[in-house]
Amino acid sequence: MGSRPPSDMVRTAAVEIGQQLTTWRKLLGLTAEQVADRAGIARGTVQRLEHGDLGVGLGAVLSVASGLGLVDAIVTATDPYETALGRARADQALPQRVRR
Repeated sequence: MGSRPPSDMVRTAAVEIGQQLTTWRKLLGLTAEQVADRAGIARGTVQRLEHGDLGVGLGAVLSVASGLGLVDAIVTATDPYETALGRARADQALPQRVRR
């Protein structure tokens, strides 16, 4: 079974995140080459990420975020217990993983 193409929402989010990472890089006075060196990846990968390329792997995204000092913010942003819903449901048992 093939995978579905990404939705417009996902493509838009990728472009926005890329633009935000570009803005952070520029605010910090860094070149794409410097960020690539910090992240341990190729400059072309940084540029692809900054342009919203969905083919860039999660490891590269997190490496760039780390190089920009943003990885903790990403971890916090995805923490369910940082939300009202997550805190409200914290005392309830999480559903068990379904095996197939």
